[in-house]
Amino acid sequence: MGDSPFLEAQRAQLLAEREAYARSASSLQAEADQLAQDREPGDVQFDEESGEGDSMNVERERDLVLSAQAMASIEEIDQALARIDQGTYGVCQRCGQPIPEERLKALPYASMCVRCKSGGLGRR
Repeated sequence: MGDSPFLEAQRAQLLAEREAYARSASSLQAEADQLAQDREPGDVQFDEESGEGDSMNVERERDLVLSAQAMASIEEIDQALARIDQGTYGVCQRCGQPIPEERLKALPYASMCVRCKSGGLGRR
């Protein structure tokens, strides 16, 4: 696809999204680490009276899951940036057909066309 204005716009969008996900992942990880440090040694896992220990655990787990999801998105973005560099961006990795620009604008790290991503028509 070359270095078309569309590709340059996609690269800029991918880099901006990558930066946002990286900030989010870092913030969530720091929050999870802080929650772990705030627990005093000997705290019971589930404080039946207040429920505080349980809610801290839930909050920490939520932060860790969201951080992992952000890191997975960064990986997808890195793969899309590599496809731009390799000249394969916008080509479905399953069927080899072009991915419509509308899909790439909506989901710039898409690696498959809608048909392949949804499992194809008529498949069960």
